[in-house]
Amino acid sequence: MFHRREMLQIGCSSFFGLGLTGLLERQATSAATVGSQRAKSVVIVFLTGGGSHIDMFDPKPDSPETKGEFSPIDTRIPGVQFGELMTGMAQRANLLSVVRSMAHTDNRHLSGTHYTLTGSVQPFRGDSNEAKSLNRADWPCYGSAIDFLRPAADGLPSQVTLPHPLIEGTLVWPAQHAGFLGTQYDPFVLRDDPNKADFKVQGLSLIDGLNPDRLQQRRALLQQAVSSETELNRSSAGRRLTDQFDVAWSMLTSGRLRKAFRIEDESDATRERFGRNRLGQTLLLARRMVEAEIPVIQCNMGIVQSWDTHVDHFPRLKNSLLPPTDQGVSALLDDLVDRGLLDSTLVIMVGEFGRTPTISPLSSDAVPGRHHWAHGYTAVFAGAGVRGGQCIGKTDKTGGYPITTPWSPADIGATVYDSLGIDLESDLVDRQNRARRLNQGNVMDVLFG
Repeated sequence: MFHRREMLQIGCSSFFGLGLTGLLERQATSAATVGSQRAKSVVIVFLTGGGSHIDMFDPKPDSPETKGEFSPIDTRIPGVQFGELMTGMAQRANLLSVVRSMAHTDNRHLSGTHYTLTGSVQPFRGDSNEAKSLNRADWPCYGSAIDFLRPAADGLPSQVTLPHPLIEGTLVWPAQHAGFLGTQYDPFVLRDDPNKADFKVQGLSLIDGLNPDRLQQRRALLQQAVSSETELNRSSAGRRLTDQFDVAWSMLTSGRLRKAFRIEDESDATRERFGRNRLGQTLLLARRMVEAEIPVIQCNMGIVQSWDTHVDHFPRLKNSLLPPTDQGVSALLDDLVDRGLLDSTLVIMVGEFGRTPTISPLSSDAVPGRHHWAHGYTAVFAGAGVRGGQCIGKTDKTGGYPITTPWSPADIGATVYDSLGIDLESDLVDRQNRARRLNQGNVMDVLFG
C-alpha cells in the first residue's frame, strides 16, 4: 500500500512544518456549524514592534514635546487628521473606524504580542524574554481557536500567517501557534518573500515526476488496497487513514490554496499598485487569501521589531515603514471594495502597543526615538459591517492616555471571534483537559453602530 508521503508533500501546514496528520484527522471528520457572522475573513495587519499612533493616526500638533517631525493632514472624516505620511489611509478614512483609545498595561514585546494576537493575557512564567517566548502553555492564536471550535471541512487552514513567522535569534514570539490546544491546530505559516521573482510556497506541490493523472492512478490503487482490508476498514485507524487521504486529495486537487498563493497571476499594474516590496506583496497575497475564504489572515508588517523605533525613529518611519504600509493597506482596501469583498472581510491594523508621547535617545550618542507605550494607542478597523468615517475615543493632549472609554486587546479578540460567528462563551480545552473560556473581552459594538 502506498504511504501518503509518496503522493503528496505539504510540509509547512503547521508552525514548525510537522505535517498533516492532526490537521487531516480533524478536518476530515468536521461538520462546521456557522452562527451569525459578519465576516468570512479577518485580515490582521500587524505592526510588529509597536507602530507609533502619534505619527500615524493620532497626531498632536499643539503639543511641542509630542509632535515630532511630521505635520498633520486632513482626512475624509471631518475634523480628524492623520500623520502626513498616511496619505492613502487619509483618503480612505470614509471606510475606517479609527479607535484612538486602545490601552493595556503590558509594555513587553513578547507578552504584548501574545495579548494582541490571542485576545488573552499570556500565562506568567517569569520576567525574562525566554520565559515569554513561544510555549505550548500559551493561548492559541485566533485561527487555531477557530480550527478547534469550527474546523473547516474543505481541507483549507483556518489561519494563514504571511510572509514569515516572528523569530529573533533563539526567541520565537508567542501567539503564533495553537498553544495549549496542540500542534494539530497550528496555523499555516509561510516562510517565503512574496516579492521575490522566484516566490513559491514550499510544500504545496506534488513531488517531482508525479502529475495529477499518476496521482489519480495511485489513489485508485490505495482505495483498492484499503477496501480489501476488511479489518483495517473497520478500525478507527483505518477510517482515519482513508479520511485523511480524502482531505489531502481535496487540498491538492481542488487547487484553491495553491491558486491563492499564485501571486504571479496578478497583473504587473496590480502588483505595482500594492508596492513591489515585501510589505506590499504580503498584503496582495492577503487579498488572495480572502478570495479563498481563509478565516484568519495575519500579515506581519516586518520582522519581530521592525516598528520598534527606539533609535532613528523619524527616518525609519519616513524611509522604510510608513510609505509601503500606507500604500499596501490602501490598495488592499481598494481591491476588497472593487471585488465586493469588504462587506465580508474585517480588516484590523494594530501593533502590540504604541510609542511614547515623548521623544528621547536611549543613550547619549543615539538618535532620538519613541519607546514602548501600551497606555494609549490606536487601532484601525474596516469592513464587515464596520461603520466607516468615524473616530472613536480620544487621548489626552500628548497622546499618552485615553480620556474616553478604553478598549483592550481582549476586546479586539472578542470582536474577531464574534465577527466570524464564534460564541465568546465557547470553551477551549487545555492540556490538563480543563475547560477555558475562549475570551474575556467585550465586542466593540461601537464599530458597527
